[in-house]
Amino acid sequence: MTRREIAERFFVEGYNCAQAVVLAFEDIFQTDREELLKIASSFGGGLGRMREVCGAVSGMAMVAGAARGYSSSSDKEGKAAHYALIQRLAAKFKEKNGSVICRELLGAKLTATTPTPDERTPEYYKTRPCAKLVGDCAEILSEELGVE
Repeated sequence: MTRREIAERFFVEGYNCAQAVVLAFEDIFQTDREELLKIASSFGGGLGRMREVCGAVSGMAMVAGAARGYSSSSDKEGKAAHYALIQRLAAKFKEKNGSVICRELLGAKLTATTPTPDERTPEYYKTRPCAKLVGDCAEILSEELGVE
């Protein structure tokens, strides 16, 4: 299975977009699955269902941080290099999908008004591009990081 397929499968299983991407790269992190799921849990629905930055893009940034992030507050070169990586990843996603903003990707008709997630029904999956978007993030990351 490709990382794209893994991310898409996790989304269809009910994980949010950020969680689906992070789980597809679980082996890169030095923590357990439960902790990863908790860390990524806030980013679904464009940050707490506020429809801001796409959760899949946020998950992609988390994976990139685990793989190539910096850890010293004085590492200015590392910080600049990492931010350049994040901007490159976001640009690739935006080139494929037109935006990195959840509400724009979903369309105005799907803006959130409550914190309560919609039930995951067959109709839900028909109205959202999210499975494709998490797949795109996984594919972009696989290429950028050189991991299958």
